[in-house]
Amino acid sequence: MLPSAAAPDAAAAAAGDERRAWEPPFDASAPAPPISYPVTDLAALASRTYLSAAANFHLPFNRASVPGSAEPLPARRRVLVCHDMEGGYRDDAAAQGGGNPDAYALWHWHLVDVFVYFSHYLVTLPPPCWTNAAHVHGVKVLGTFIAEWDKGTEVCKEMLATEASAQMYAERLTELAAALGFDGWLINIEVKLDVQFIDNLKEFVNHLTKTMHAAVPGSLVIWYDAITVKGELDWQDKLNKYNKPFFDVCDGLFANYTWKEKYPHDSAAAAGNRKYDVYMGIDIFGRNTFGGGQWTTNVALDLLKKVDVSAAIFAPGWVYETKQPPDFESAQNRWWGLVEKSWGVLRSYPKQLPFYTDFDQVSVEGQQVSSDPWNNISCQSFQSMLKYTGDQAQLQAFINFKDETYSGGNCLTVKGSLGQNIIFSEQVFNGGLGLEDGTIHIFYSVRADASSAVGLTLDLSSHKQSTSILVAEDIASFTRKKQNHKYGSYVKAVKVEPHAPENQDWIVYKATVQSSADYSLTGINIVCTLKIAGKTSPEPADDSISEANVNGSPSYQASLGHISIRNTDTSTKFPPAESWVTEGEHISWSNSSNASKLVSLKLSWKLKTSDQPSFRKYNIYVEKSMADPNMKASKSYLGVASVDAFYVSGLEVASEVTDLKFIIQACADDGSWQELTECPKFLLVPVHSEL
Repeated sequence: MLPSAAAPDAAAAAAGDERRAWEPPFDASAPAPPISYPVTDLAALASRTYLSAAANFHLPFNRASVPGSAEPLPARRRVLVCHDMEGGYRDDAAAQGGGNPDAYALWHWHLVDVFVYFSHYLVTLPPPCWTNAAHVHGVKVLGTFIAEWDKGTEVCKEMLATEASAQMYAERLTELAAALGFDGWLINIEVKLDVQFIDNLKEFVNHLTKTMHAAVPGSLVIWYDAITVKGELDWQDKLNKYNKPFFDVCDGLFANYTWKEKYPHDSAAAAGNRKYDVYMGIDIFGRNTFGGGQWTTNVALDLLKKVDVSAAIFAPGWVYETKQPPDFESAQNRWWGLVEKSWGVLRSYPKQLPFYTDFDQVSVEGQQVSSDPWNNISCQSFQSMLKYTGDQAQLQAFINFKDETYSGGNCLTVKGSLGQNIIFSEQVFNGGLGLEDGTIHIFYSVRADASSAVGLTLDLSSHKQSTSILVAEDIASFTRKKQNHKYGSYVKAVKVEPHAPENQDWIVYKATVQSSADYSLTGINIVCTLKIAGKTSPEPADDSISEANVNGSPSYQASLGHISIRNTDTSTKFPPAESWVTEGEHISWSNSSNASKLVSLKLSWKLKTSDQPSFRKYNIYVEKSMADPNMKASKSYLGVASVDAFYVSGLEVASEVTDLKFIIQACADDGSWQELTECPKFLLVPVHSEL
């Protein structure tokens, strides 16, 4: 996607000069570590090659495992994010996760309504990691169909030769989206065409929109502002009579980002009662974009908010690609803080129970399972809604990527100095959960300094009143101090035995709360204070922090490892090992050294009956048995699967190993997992005959 003044070679540069793993001589039918890749020509699109299991070994790994929402977009101004990160298909192309712990990712999903995976290939298919992470947070995901430059002209002439061919290619795009589990398409026809093709182009967009709506409820087709109904490649930078006929047969317009100050108002007027379906482009690299993009992106957002139309944020990966200081995490939080300050929070969660977050990505319930560098945003759980506060605050709440976690790759840490008589509170989630009469059970894990007390508060609202429930183990430290929050009630949290009791740094707490159908859960907050030792400390005259407290406040540090809220006191009941069928396919051996060889294979598993539950992910382990009976079998972690298949690539097997036992550990939506001794397994024997 390029501004109108871009030179032809800019598309090639944007697509990237580096070789991708899927480019020729890549053979998609050959077993290999699974990757995501685009469809690069009309012949492959027409032939359905991508959706052929025989032609595409990678197909099962590229299906999203988290379903999207069938709900339409809300009737308000929205934010569409078009990623365009270094030409696409970088670290995120590894369907099972990659080895770069610093790979690009998004975690501010509460500020986004639609995510477009963009690149300069004919058909850009979103890698499943993006679809899974977005769908967890209720965000819709679109792929991209683009025709540009001379090759794009030839593509359009062939695709739009007849009405029937236009409809056929639209149907192929619908099949891809439905099969891979994403929510629609951005259509970017960035070429000049003879006017004779325009009617068929409109039919292509119209038919795609109708078939997508029928196949994927809640889906979207968005038209990019480039070609006009006269066939001219003439960016309008707004909705007007030259592009509105395309807008009228789809779900929205992405206006090119070189618009002027009055264009959003003009677009809203042209759209009538569909003004929220106009997405005014903002190029974050700042290429002739209103407001300059980059660290002044809020200038354009503030104007669009005033006019009350939607925004299309293009290339927020600018923060990552240009290495904005001091580091990616800090710069990313600061930049998205501009978006939140301008437009506010757009999404709320939890929406339903069970609700689980570990603030991620490679440990399980306090047990480190791998020290290797790794990334896989398919493993993102619900991301917090912490506001960006900069580095000036005495006490900061942040997502911690560095310290040892309870589960996943991150935890939520509050660190700094805190006055003895102060209670600090920060919203973690902006909920939207309707409750029922009964009981809800809350589990959370804490790691804290000896003097630091930490708890949760639940904000509840009804049509009559609002209240807040404090959930904490050390209730006295919160209730014996002056505070701005007057909690409606208090619930004592009690310690429970974690699944990894040898990890003494993390303590798991449990609390039971009586809920009412009259209320909704509207917020989850972390609350922090210093523990009271002995008698209550003298309190200040008011609730403000005195100068003495600021300059001489004791240090505070505590972390939340996870939060789980569910209707039942017990975890998910997992099907026993005998309920599963496991298979190993495409088993191949190769030489490594005189003492070992390498094995690669595809593991797959399924439940024998269809009425069994599905699971959010699977941890994969291998246990190696030894020929020497005095040697204990070794167990190691291989990775995580979001689908019911996993490819083991180049596993080293020493000569003394007699067999390999692959263990598939199911993990449920409530954060629970199956004990390894009870998991389904696939046994590969005899190893010695292969070595």
